[in-house]
Amino acid sequence: MNISVSMYSLASTIKKKNWSFLDFIEYAKRISLDGVELLDFYWSSGEDKREEIDQVLKAVKKNGLVVSAYDVTNNFVKETEEERAEEVAKILGGIEVAKALETKIVRVFCGDLHGNLTYEDGQKWIVEGLKKCAKRAEEEKVFLAIENHGLLAGKSEQVKDIIEKVNSPYVGSTFDTGNFLLVHEEPQEAFDRLKGDIVHVHFKDFREKNSGEGLKGFRSTKGVELIGTVPGDGKVDLSYIVQGLKAENYQGWLSIEYEGFDDAESANEEAVNRLKTLLK
Repeated sequence: MNISVSMYSLASTIKKKNWSFLDFIEYAKRISLDGVELLDFYWSSGEDKREEIDQVLKAVKKNGLVVSAYDVTNNFVKETEEERAEEVAKILGGIEVAKALETKIVRVFCGDLHGNLTYEDGQKWIVEGLKKCAKRAEEEKVFLAIENHGLLAGKSEQVKDIIEKVNSPYVGSTFDTGNFLLVHEEPQEAFDRLKGDIVHVHFKDFREKNSGEGLKGFRSTKGVELIGTVPGDGKVDLSYIVQGLKAENYQGWLSIEYEGFDDAESANEEAVNRLKTLLK
């Protein structure tokens, strides 16, 4: 298994220091990573990204890294066909960018409930959209990796159900170790359900907010506030998941995603060291 870091893991530093893709890539090299996970909303060149993609790929190779995954920020839970077609187009475009970046993983979302929509409405649109995208993914041999995120695919059984309904060998799970806590599911149980579908891993941890803390955390479905931590300082049994991945002979990426309030550069470096220890 190889280790990368998600660009989102350095979101606070990127904002504070105005980092470009190139700055992020150089940081990843400094902390001895194998790869970088890039996000669609950090491009600066608008619709025509070809020149910027070339620059990024050259920088990745110059630093002895690879792109572990490319993340698309989509939402299929839209009420009109036109809106949902735009979300399909985002992922199809993401597949093209992933190919140009020489990665085989496109992280995708499903969507979230709003208004009077039901789970049944949302799931139907998600499956329909992913089926359309899966055709291109199969042609290009690129995996669409569904992250457990939000209300419509936050639980492992929801992710499993959607993967089975889409029924493509190129649609699997981005297993986010921390996000299950936001829907009050034990990550170990989620792993046992999804272990055969995992094609990409987000290595993340949360702790419960202490009373009196002024920090604004992520609010769970039951109103519990969770604060991002360096992996190992929170509630997730990361050793269980790493050992389980070894037992499954998982050969993919473990990508760190830190969402806490400490200095992101230091926190991610510490996360890399801890993950390397777990992998020994």
